[in-house]
Amino acid sequence: MPDFISPLFWYILTIGILVTVHEWGHFAVARRCGVRVLRFSVGFGRALYSRIGKDGTEYRLALIPFGGYVKMLDEREQEVPPELQPFAFNRQSVGKRFAIVAAGPLANLILCIGLLWAALILGVPELRALIGPSTGLAQQAGFQTGDELVAVDAKPVQAWNDALPALALAAMDRRPIDVQVTTLAGSAEIRRLALDRLPEDYPQDKLLQEIGLTPFFSEALPIIGQVQKNGPAEGALQPGDRITAIEGVKIAQFGDIPKTLAEKAGDGRNLRVEVLREGAALAFLIAPTEVPVDGKKVWRLGVGSLNAVKTVQYPPLQALPAAFSRTYDMTRDSLAVIKRLLTGAASVDNLSGPIGIARAADSQASWGISTFLGFLAAISLALCIMNLLPIPLLDGGHLLYFAYEWATGKAPAESAQAIGQYIGIFLLAGLLGIAIFNDFFRIIS
Repeated sequence: MPDFISPLFWYILTIGILVTVHEWGHFAVARRCGVRVLRFSVGFGRALYSRIGKDGTEYRLALIPFGGYVKMLDEREQEVPPELQPFAFNRQSVGKRFAIVAAGPLANLILCIGLLWAALILGVPELRALIGPSTGLAQQAGFQTGDELVAVDAKPVQAWNDALPALALAAMDRRPIDVQVTTLAGSAEIRRLALDRLPEDYPQDKLLQEIGLTPFFSEALPIIGQVQKNGPAEGALQPGDRITAIEGVKIAQFGDIPKTLAEKAGDGRNLRVEVLREGAALAFLIAPTEVPVDGKKVWRLGVGSLNAVKTVQYPPLQALPAAFSRTYDMTRDSLAVIKRLLTGAASVDNLSGPIGIARAADSQASWGISTFLGFLAAISLALCIMNLLPIPLLDGGHLLYFAYEWATGKAPAESAQAIGQYIGIFLLAGLLGIAIFNDFFRIIS
């Protein structure tokens, strides 16, 4: 199967769901307000499928999967018979028109909360904010392998998804921040990360590499995460130790430990266990114990691996406030990035287009349904925020016109609206062009 088939499938599914919900918001409120809807289209261009419903609306699935639209009866676009004029969009009050246009982004916001709620009930696997080997600024700040981020710039952190926005915003502002961590030994410490020392032109899409932070994501590495109380290794091995050899047998993965113990251990026999601890090579004599596992007896050192992935899961009632909280955090961070894009602090290299969305959708889907639902929620929220921007052609531009009409008692001049349409086309075409260029550049590089 060609490599592009899977990303294309997940892209079409993602856009299809989000656009359908967005346009359904417009459609449902328009019908509620007494406006006649002529067409409900998912996609643009030639119709792949079309039917006329009992309500007289044409429901269409179109060829180009980059959006959709709801076409309403409107005297500004076509001649409307006198008997149908009360059902035209332009004849409605400012409040009704405002509600109809705002309903699309609101539907995406509600969908975001609903998707997050469902994902949290199912259980979302998240990469713990564990630190791997550090370099550069992170090393100078004292970060050690196995440190777990607890708070970044005073914002609580549970996983890397929480840490990245706080790190990115502080880096854009080029200011030092305090990072609270819990070490493998269990102590709480503060690391001062000098983000003001980042190069002026650092690539913002490679932030962690520039800082020198490496997420710890490999559970296969023979790094000790826990030492069993009253176990064989207590008092000798410590969390953070990397086991390098047992009785001279090299240990490359955590799974090599039980295999080697099965070969080398014996009743009361001490084994030579070699470890790396903060760069120093150490060796200990430890007598493994024999424990029953699934009806068999196996040898154990009494150590556990450093688990990099955890599952965040809530009962249905507790998942709802958690979904609202995550939506709030995502909205706050998105608006903060938009603000920095406008001031030039954030680079347009951060923008992604259809290709980037397709690749991300394919990647997230490979992690399971709950992860994909979380991804859908994030894109749905992004669609909501983008459409509310006060740019002509977008919902936010229309809402701006309605607000002006409500405040002044008259609609903006048609000439001013026409100029606004051209400005909107120019801005959106420019942003889409930059996003698509970024997508291709990421593939090439």
